[in-house]
Amino acid sequence: MRKLLLTSDGLYNKKITKQFLQLLPKPVPEVKIIFIPTAARTKEEQKYVQKSKQELYSLGIKKKNIKILNIDRTIYYNLVNSYDVMYICGGNTFYLLAQIKKYHFDKTIKQFLKESKLYIGVSAGSIIIGPSIEIAAPFDKNESNITDFRGLNIIDKVLSPHYTKKEERLIKKYRTKFKILPLKDNEALLIKGNKEKIIR
Repeated sequence: MRKLLLTSDGLYNKKITKQFLQLLPKPVPEVKIIFIPTAARTKEEQKYVQKSKQELYSLGIKKKNIKILNIDRTIYYNLVNSYDVMYICGGNTFYLLAQIKKYHFDKTIKQFLKESKLYIGVSAGSIIIGPSIEIAAPFDKNESNITDFRGLNIIDKVLSPHYTKKEERLIKKYRTKFKILPLKDNEALLIKGNKEKIIR
């Protein structure tokens, strides 16, 4: 059964935290997490990476059980299969997808999910799971110059994190191409098997 918790800005909301804890396959101190900060390239983005780490520590995840992994080389599934959770941080969506495709990490993510392990996305880490990342264009610079905006297509809708009403006009044109799910900060999309639920 596939398990995904696709967030706008992490586990800050206590309702999201509760779902995260319920999805874990073992007691919190034993949980092992693959932590991927690849998308965070600026100081501002890296600040949010530190926030994400602190959230995990505050829940009782042990530092020694968090493996930081950058997608800058081919990472085969056997290097991550002993971990329970894959946590992909926010940052530049285009760069993140470019690195995932360059090093075929999409296969590793899909195998991870196939094994019923938990995937957590934050912002860019959530967007890449959908059919397209084009919706990030008004907000992220395409410094990788990628022209193929197809995401991992694990879900059939495009997530729009950090949503506020003033962004409606920016994402309006994408509604003609895809199903769009706006996620405000402190919201998440929970997927268990074929069931979906928005946590607010």
